[in-house]
Amino acid sequence: MAEELPVAPEAPEDRYVNRELSWLSFNRRVLAESENTDYPLLERLRFLSISGSNLDEFTMVRIAGLEGQVQRGIETPGIDGKSPRQQLDAIREQVLELEDRQQESLDILRGLLRDENILIALPDELDKQQIKWLDDYFTTDILPLITPQVIDPSHPFPFVANGGMGVLFRLKRGKRKGELVEMVLIPANVPRFVRVPGDKAIYVAIEQMVTRFAAEIFPGFKILGDGIFRVLRDSDIEVEDEAEDLVRYFRTAIQRRRRGRAVLLELDDECDPAAETLLRDQFDVDAAMIVKTGGMLGLTDLDAICDEPRPDLKFPPFSPRYPERVLAHDGDVFTAIREKDMVIHHPYESFEVVVDFLHQAAVDPAVVSIKQTLYRAGDQSPVIAALVEAAQNGKAVTAVVELKARFDEERNIRWANELERAGVQVIYGFTEWKTHAKVSLVVRREEDGYRTYCHFGTGNYHPINAKIYTDLSYFTADQALGRDAAKMFNFITGYIEPDELEKIAISPIGMRERLYELIDAEIANAKKGKPAGIWCKLNAITNQAIIDKLYEASQAGVEVRMVVRGICSLRAGIPGMSENISVKSIIGRFLEHARVWAFANGKEMPSRQAKVFLTSADAMSRNLDRRVEVMVPISNKTVHDQLLGQVLLANILDVEQSWRLDPDGQYRRMRTGEDAFNCHEYFMSNPSLSGRGSALKSHDVPRLSLHGEKR
Repeated sequence: MAEELPVAPEAPEDRYVNRELSWLSFNRRVLAESENTDYPLLERLRFLSISGSNLDEFTMVRIAGLEGQVQRGIETPGIDGKSPRQQLDAIREQVLELEDRQQESLDILRGLLRDENILIALPDELDKQQIKWLDDYFTTDILPLITPQVIDPSHPFPFVANGGMGVLFRLKRGKRKGELVEMVLIPANVPRFVRVPGDKAIYVAIEQMVTRFAAEIFPGFKILGDGIFRVLRDSDIEVEDEAEDLVRYFRTAIQRRRRGRAVLLELDDECDPAAETLLRDQFDVDAAMIVKTGGMLGLTDLDAICDEPRPDLKFPPFSPRYPERVLAHDGDVFTAIREKDMVIHHPYESFEVVVDFLHQAAVDPAVVSIKQTLYRAGDQSPVIAALVEAAQNGKAVTAVVELKARFDEERNIRWANELERAGVQVIYGFTEWKTHAKVSLVVRREEDGYRTYCHFGTGNYHPINAKIYTDLSYFTADQALGRDAAKMFNFITGYIEPDELEKIAISPIGMRERLYELIDAEIANAKKGKPAGIWCKLNAITNQAIIDKLYEASQAGVEVRMVVRGICSLRAGIPGMSENISVKSIIGRFLEHARVWAFANGKEMPSRQAKVFLTSADAMSRNLDRRVEVMVPISNKTVHDQLLGQVLLANILDVEQSWRLDPDGQYRRMRTGEDAFNCHEYFMSNPSLSGRGSALKSHDVPRLSLHGEKR
């Protein structure tokens, strides 16, 4: 009797993972790093802070969005078939579990840090001299910023901004007078933690100082009870298609966001019962999103303590390398690019080469024009400074500034104003789509005519993020890529849809179809008995059609290896559906952010014949259908080898920082040991291929194989 083949699951919940629940799984992996005993203590505290910040944003955007759907009666199911209401119920349960685990991690870290003379202390834990200093500091630096507000019929409940924290006091003055309720909002423009002077690092949170020295705020009153609270509000901004002036619209929308609907109310576990009742009544928050904790509210602020100068409790410092090939040309970035394409691997290689590319373009008399996309640029941006300088030097400079970059809208409006004052032509792109592509285009007048130089990136033009995020910067003087980049800019600035692109693919007008073609080619090769494989590195995959296409590839015998840092709605290793797909997530010292696809093209992976692409897009509907993104083919041999044989292969081989996605939908740490491969350590220890030039001859780069053996 013929063996029965396994049947692929049909039920949505058996084929796909809910994106919100997958994200919560990702944040649990981040939180697990705060429990990782192999890490230095302050780095563990930083991971706890990151998990808190992540959860805040998830609450303000994703939970708020689902609640809005429920309130409007929208019943559109998620990819797994769950309605918004069903998703909310499942999410809230996991959020509460995650909050509890965060507090458990904080308790452990506080004890371990105390042993290292770093205290996250309550005022009552201090000695008399320290209390005296804290009292003086409170009187001089905090008290003048505080405005107590009584709550009664003539003084309505004060507005608490998004992320705001406060203390509610129940007071009484004299025997015959009734009780009062007063609110003290914690000033938002001062550091959350105060460091008490001394050799021992003692940090006290401002809200604890407010409760400890409340008698100075309310002289003559008896304090009957108090309660610390924190509020998160709906922070998503929906862009209306009919918005006539995007800048004015976003200025108004940012103000509305600060006053958005309350989504989460956090309360101190010892909150006065009367204060708690008042807070519950005033904030129209679903009861399931009222969190009481005996620990600390607002864990995201713990990152300030991580700056304590204790190098023994942090990762060893790492200085990124500057590409030797650029140095070999006396720092001339354009000469280095003209000689040969190169890719810079951040943060292992310095973001300064990107800044130098733009700065040299700004001061080079031969440069005629610069075009630049800006999604997130940071506070002190050398990229903005270079564009301003270029415009002041008479270059034709165009900047595509994305106003819809979440939580960076206000900063981007400010940058746009500064660029316009300098004479830069500022474009805001499409109303309904975000411009998420990371592209610089420089046109230079040379002896043989005009030559175009391009930078394509997987990450933002953000110098701080470039020290933390793993990203790729691809520099090329390939004129076909330059022509394609110019058409992309014309598409954004003039809505001129490119009729023919020579090499790159752009979303939302062709990238999805290009991915289908590449996957279909692997399916065809597998059916012919040829080697077939797909490797990819992404931040997220949620698009149902792409997932289904990868399932189809798996069923045809294509081996699919995926490194997906965050959300993964694909189920891996399911017989009859995805048994040839493996998924892992890498969480470590650096935040994995680079996006790369590779297709075997009829040869065993990795090989020179494989098709390799660098992209700004994840496999999500928003990236493929509602954003302007680019996907760039890599033909230069050295760059191709670096992306396939270094970046992708090292990520696939990593064990020490990796979590494997099992068929049951759960992530489990991969085994570790003395010889466990760590891709971050590999990249920190070994130079990349394309930035080395002739220096490779004196420093051989260890090559990797799929068996984990250097060759």
